[in-house]
Amino acid sequence: MSTRRSARLSAASDLKSSSAPPPAPPAAQPAKRGRKRKADAEVPTEPEANGAIPEAAPAPTTPSKRRAPKKSAAATGPPATPTPSRAKLIAEPAGRAAAPTTPKPRPAAVSRLADPNATNAVLLSPETSRVVASSRTKAATAATTTATLLEEANRHLISVDARMRPLVEKNHCRIFAPEGLAEKIDPFESLCSGIISQQVSGAAAKSIKKRFVELFVDSADGKGDEETTPPPPPFPHPSQVAACPLERLRTAGLSQRKAEYVQGLAEKFVSGDLSAQMLADAPYEEVVERLIAVRGLGRWSVEMFACFGLKRMDVFSLGDLGVQRGMAAFVGRDVAKLKTSKAGKFKYMAEREMEEIAARFAPYRSLFMWYMWRVEETDVSTME
Repeated sequence: MSTRRSARLSAASDLKSSSAPPPAPPAAQPAKRGRKRKADAEVPTEPEANGAIPEAAPAPTTPSKRRAPKKSAAATGPPATPTPSRAKLIAEPAGRAAAPTTPKPRPAAVSRLADPNATNAVLLSPETSRVVASSRTKAATAATTTATLLEEANRHLISVDARMRPLVEKNHCRIFAPEGLAEKIDPFESLCSGIISQQVSGAAAKSIKKRFVELFVDSADGKGDEETTPPPPPFPHPSQVAACPLERLRTAGLSQRKAEYVQGLAEKFVSGDLSAQMLADAPYEEVVERLIAVRGLGRWSVEMFACFGLKRMDVFSLGDLGVQRGMAAFVGRDVAKLKTSKAGKFKYMAEREMEEIAARFAPYRSLFMWYMWRVEETDVSTME
């Protein structure tokens, strides 16, 4: 009897326990995005001894990177102007870049007629190395000569604006001095040098030019006696460059485009579109028009060639950043406060204002421009 009762009680107890609701499952963790979700899935959760489920360990997070603050235009400053350092290669006398380390004797200054509105350089024919004389300077009626040109130009600048006096007294412009005007310039070499120097440092440009000249030197040329220094190799003639394959020109360090520019320039001289005689006699506007038509020669390059190569006294470059900055400082403005145009270009002074100021210094604006590159090296405030 007791055995049956015990069996019934045991069965009722089992039935009661089986009908009880199961324990609630743990709350589902919200889905996470990106790398955190993957990290959470890799951390298993095990029940503790008391049946509680521990919280999942926080997923490792990558610290956010701090962005460097953008530098303002005023902080970074304007791009460096390549003038006048880059123009030095344009103004080099014929064959000077290929000369050995021993300096070549400078030619003696010879007084001859000069004209502020004409070419005053001694030009060589690129094909024959013959000296080309300008018919315009021969016809000049004024008594201006290469010995007095710089002195007369400086007097004119000072008479226009007394603030030019400290600039003139501190800086000697050798370009238009008698010794500078006595140097012989090969216009083809000068223009090639301008193309070679584009977008490279001065040292790189000289190295490329040296290798360019050596491409056209025969193995037997340039060899002197053991006791004498061999003469520097001459700059190649336009006909040699025009006939040279582009692949060979590139071995000197020229890019494909620069090789095409140099060869195109040579073809202009070979065809007669450009010549030393034309550059010596033509008006400035015609010189600019002829040269800008050549691929690889922009307005700035042409203006620098006219000033430093042809030694023309009335050239003025509105697009040169160094001239802009110098003129702004010259009229008393704080150039440290950089102004930018809507196009994002650095501007210190409007071109119209630059033209108006420079016009007063004609016909010696080339010399005025040269002094503007050196304004910040000279205190002109005492003359205000």
